[in-house]
Amino acid sequence: MSNHARVTSAPIHAPFIVTAELPGEVFAWANALRTAHFPPERNHLAAHVTLFHSFAPSLREELPRELARLAGDYAPPEAQLDGLMDLGGGTAISLRSADLLAIRDEIAERFYAMLTAQDRGGKRLHITVQNKVERKVAQALQAELGPLLEPRPFRFTGLGLHRYLGPDWEQVGVWKFRRAKGA
Repeated sequence: MSNHARVTSAPIHAPFIVTAELPGEVFAWANALRTAHFPPERNHLAAHVTLFHSFAPSLREELPRELARLAGDYAPPEAQLDGLMDLGGGTAISLRSADLLAIRDEIAERFYAMLTAQDRGGKRLHITVQNKVERKVAQALQAELGPLLEPRPFRFTGLGLHRYLGPDWEQVGVWKFRRAKGA
């Protein structure tokens, strides 16, 4: 699905989640790490980069329009895998992207009155590969992965919209970044 939203079977009261879409090779690599290290009984999702955790269901028409507009206005944002992020009881891959954070800021400004406290704060971009494990398990994975992780540039491919069905998500739409770089 690309550059449009689809009708969903999700309850009308389900909140929306906004994500940044990873390129195929980065997604495959991160998803393999997540599959290998996330506790399987709690791993209901594929690897992802969450930009906003909860938008009100009342935005079901306005939010997709805004994501489509932004995707059309921007070139794929430059980014870089930037090492590990210690989550205490988990491990994530840290990402750096001033371009994506600028897009996130634009969304936050547009919908500021609708943001939850969690979404109003600053954002540290990451891909969670392990969560809700004992501290020593997280530290062991960080010791294992740390030396293997090298900075790697990539570009985000689009913006995604999902409905939270606790604990699963239902994809509503994906809008690919379409503007040529430098245009």
